[in-house]
Amino acid sequence: MSVARTAEPRAAAPGGGAAAPAAPPARPRTTWRNRAVRVASLLVAAGLWQLLTVTDARIWLRFDRLPSLDEIAAEFAERLGTEVYYLDLLQSLIRILTGFGIAAVAGITVGVLIGRSRRAADVLTPLLEAVRPIPAIALVPIAILLFPTDEQGIVFITCAAAFFPIMVSTRHAVRALPTLWEDAVLTLGGSRWHVLWHVVLPGVLPGVFGGLSIGMGVSWICVISAEMISGDFGVGYRTWQSYTLVDYPATVVGMITIGALGWLTSALIELIGRRATRWLPRAEGSGA
Repeated sequence: MSVARTAEPRAAAPGGGAAAPAAPPARPRTTWRNRAVRVASLLVAAGLWQLLTVTDARIWLRFDRLPSLDEIAAEFAERLGTEVYYLDLLQSLIRILTGFGIAAVAGITVGVLIGRSRRAADVLTPLLEAVRPIPAIALVPIAILLFPTDEQGIVFITCAAAFFPIMVSTRHAVRALPTLWEDAVLTLGGSRWHVLWHVVLPGVLPGVFGGLSIGMGVSWICVISAEMISGDFGVGYRTWQSYTLVDYPATVVGMITIGALGWLTSALIELIGRRATRWLPRAEGSGA
């Protein structure tokens, strides 16, 4: 006994004829092509830098004062062979991770509290909004007077820089949650704590990680500035010291190191965020 194979239904074409099969979706750009474009952009920028510095170009901007790529590479290779370079890296990373970790915990906690409680918002929002416009680096004099050591002051500045972006992003994410989700859980017998752990916290994760990414970038700006002002070790301190000694290749090496550290830490946060929000719909082929 033969089994008839049913054909999939087709949409009727205008005029009653059979419709042509749907066109396949456009294929996303391949990963290797994306990476090639990104590498090419860096190579073009590096080649332009080399051309302008070697020829001592002065087209309004004075490139004759900047070191060439071969001078920077030689300085970088020399720094990699010294112990001080790695001590500076470790010191800056410890400051960033400590200050940023405290800011992440405090920012998420305060953001959820303000977003969920009207009373907490009435008490805390005026104080927070009064302090938030003050740049974190402007708190250096307060940190010097308030804390017994420069190290604690630098961590405080780093924490203050990251706290507000994380807190504000978390607060907005909490207030943007649909109330229907909470009402559904409460209707099914869930408690307020159940709503917090299973609805609010998972629901605000995209906004939280957006704030964490911004906070990490601001933290690097402020920790480097603080190290330049009152540090004894760290990438920022070493970069500023190289500039005061008119060692421009070493100054650029410090800048490159700062950029690499900032990029790596931000990429790590983005990776963790994508893993923690796998349930979110994403466009096909999208990625870092």
